[in-house]
Amino acid sequence: MNAGDAGGAGDTAGTLRAIRDELSDRFYERADVIRTLMVTLLAGQHSLLLGPPGTAKSELARELTARIDGASYWEILLSKFTAPTRMFGPVDVAALTRGEYRQIYDGRATTADIAFIDEIFKCSTAALNETLGYLNERIYHPESGGEPVHCPLIGAITASNELPAGEDTAAIYDRLLVRIEVGYLADPTHFAALVRSAVRRPEAPVRTTVTLAELRYAVEESVPAVDVPDPIVDAICALRAALRRKELIASDRRWRQAVGLLQASAYLDGRPAVTDADLPVLGHVLWDSPAQRPTVERELLQLVNPDAKEALDLADTIDELESQLDAMAGQSREALSEWVIKKAHNKLATAGRRLEELRTEAAGAGRSTTAIDRVAVRRRAVRARVLTEALGMDESTARSQL
Repeated sequence: MNAGDAGGAGDTAGTLRAIRDELSDRFYERADVIRTLMVTLLAGQHSLLLGPPGTAKSELARELTARIDGASYWEILLSKFTAPTRMFGPVDVAALTRGEYRQIYDGRATTADIAFIDEIFKCSTAALNETLGYLNERIYHPESGGEPVHCPLIGAITASNELPAGEDTAAIYDRLLVRIEVGYLADPTHFAALVRSAVRRPEAPVRTTVTLAELRYAVEESVPAVDVPDPIVDAICALRAALRRKELIASDRRWRQAVGLLQASAYLDGRPAVTDADLPVLGHVLWDSPAQRPTVERELLQLVNPDAKEALDLADTIDELESQLDAMAGQSREALSEWVIKKAHNKLATAGRRLEELRTEAAGAGRSTTAIDRVAVRRRAVRARVLTEALGMDESTARSQL
């Protein structure tokens, strides 16, 4: 066993799972986000956290990367005026006074093992080409010319509040293999816990860590060694055909890189070969617009997880109820109560029972419950709105009814 994987590949994967679980306990409704970020790093790829301000994107990235002992971490908040030298190395003023042009690379992107780049699509025109080279090839071309600097970057976690607006930044978007939507908390009980945490002295968190050497060995040796059986190749080909029929077309490069994600997913879960359980990670890879994500997820679930597909169908019913509630704003309490009794209560109760059944079936069969759990959280959020806005319950009473 290579010294870089001290304790064995299985121990490293187990350590990473412990980190995943600790962070999932700390960050409400972020279990899938955390797992996907870890899988992306293990595949040596870059990710994008896409969502509004105040959704813990930066804090989550910092907490995850802080668990990698010995890693050089670099982060930056980009603007349209960010110069390449601020990212990759400022000019050495002392050398310049001696007539020498040098850049100081320490503490910049050029020496980072892990990078966090906030507001990635605000990258300046001046820094665009160097940023692309950094993400694509892990190289930086010095301002003074000469040999390119090879960067030790394993992967970059990037974040943005919005999608790219122009062709220039669209090139960066294309290089971010994994796109993860991050929204505000949906479950009222999680929101209440968040509020309480603001006035309660936090307990010292358990902090499991992994060494940089262990992580690099996993990325370079263990993950590529995970087997991809022929049935998985067949499933990928079937998925590509299904998405093309929906006019959702990903590049050959994106499909090829996605295989590494599947291997990383299997490795993280301690499996020697990719299985159907790993395919849902592709739901973060094969769309360009967030509006396309549900289509990708449905095709994936139709292929590998019929119970989760039914959960998404239930999500449509829940969304329809919320739209009806929005449309009834301003109506009398009597009209709202009648709507609850005749429609909302029964549909939400039926959806809740069926989601519990689906989760039990999926867990018993060893299938992913991520999609089911997400719909269950959504149902709780809509039910809370129905109880407070339509029936006039106060928040604490409504929480006790969930």
